[in-house]
Amino acid sequence: MAKLIMLFFIMTVLAINIVLKDKSRRADAVRLFWTASALIFVVSMVSYPRIVFDGAALGLKTWWNIVFPSLLPFFIASELLMSFGFVHFMGELLDPVMRPLFNVPGSGSFVMAVGFTSGYPIGSMVTARLRAEGLCSRVEAERLMSFTNNSSPLFMLAAVAVGMFNNPGLGVLIAGAHYLSNITLGLILRFYSRNEGGVIPQTKARQKNPAARALRRMMLVQRMEKRPPGKIIGDAVGKSVANLLNIGGFIILFAVIIKLLDAAGIIGRIAEILGFILLPLGFSPDILPALGSGLFEMTIGCKLASEAPVPLTQQVVAVGMILAWSGISVHAQAASMIADTDMRMLPFVFSRVCHTCLAGIYTYIVCRRAGNLDQMAAPVMAATRFFRDNGFLGLNIKLFLFFLALLAAIIATALLFYAVSSIRLLIIKKGR
Repeated sequence: MAKLIMLFFIMTVLAINIVLKDKSRRADAVRLFWTASALIFVVSMVSYPRIVFDGAALGLKTWWNIVFPSLLPFFIASELLMSFGFVHFMGELLDPVMRPLFNVPGSGSFVMAVGFTSGYPIGSMVTARLRAEGLCSRVEAERLMSFTNNSSPLFMLAAVAVGMFNNPGLGVLIAGAHYLSNITLGLILRFYSRNEGGVIPQTKARQKNPAARALRRMMLVQRMEKRPPGKIIGDAVGKSVANLLNIGGFIILFAVIIKLLDAAGIIGRIAEILGFILLPLGFSPDILPALGSGLFEMTIGCKLASEAPVPLTQQVVAVGMILAWSGISVHAQAASMIADTDMRMLPFVFSRVCHTCLAGIYTYIVCRRAGNLDQMAAPVMAATRFFRDNGFLGLNIKLFLFFLALLAAIIATALLFYAVSSIRLLIIKKGR
């Protein structure tokens, strides 16, 4: 199989080299590359049907048991809140808070809340919706999508910490480093094309009863919405299920691709390449295959990292890096979400690389601060007891309530900001 892939690769490179002699035909070279890749994939499926079946079954199980039930409530909720104008309400209210911090419009606070509580790739979906409705510029949308795409806390706390490590205590450690590195990334990205962002509202403009102004904005959007509530809910459910079916297709596709690449020995080659970078940093060679698989799909990569015969600290750091990178599968899902907009994927991919580096550093620091991680380990039965006491539905409900609480906290912070600004302005006027 490896020889067959190499033969196709050499033929493709030769054909692309011929095409590239004419610079005006570079688009043809890209199409030729994808055509050859699809042909290789089809031939591999015909040659190794058992491997394809096992990969598809693994991808389907992952999607149905983890992704679908954990993302569906958030997809529906985000569609409803967009349709009812709540995002416009937050955009009007929180613009003076979000711009100084992240150089994005106030409506980005909603993307942050839903992205930090639901997981990949809903941040891309909601950002694309904001861009389509003209609530942010292209640069602001790219900036926002780059740091609001996170791994789901349900996935990190339950699937990874409990299901893979049998240790609920590691969940907070992994999630904390993951979110801290992404917030750091958001603060750095505020300087990305900063001159193309919006303008921070002046003090006088934001003192005129901001809550009432934001409420009027939301009511205006609701008056412009001509669909009845039943139709809005039905459309929200339909769009959410369609998006999740699309995500499921990507997960199954990349699960098959990983199985085929592993059988062809390409994952091992990728691991060797990663070794040139990671081995001098102290990583064990046994963790490299997990990182190579995580390059394509994070769930499989995290599973392999948790089973690698290396110290627990290296396992956790590798998982943190894989979750931050998110896998080419998630990148493809994000690309499909923004396909109908003018947003570019290059800033997103570059930010994933930066997030991977930051997450690896932060996770290592947190692990060192935590001391001996082996002492944190819980018995194997702790995982079973954790799911029995909470249940997947219970975990999902708690996560959704956390999403609502996070929204409330963001709004309360904005109102406090306005109150402090008003008091300061009043003191300045009295002083004069």
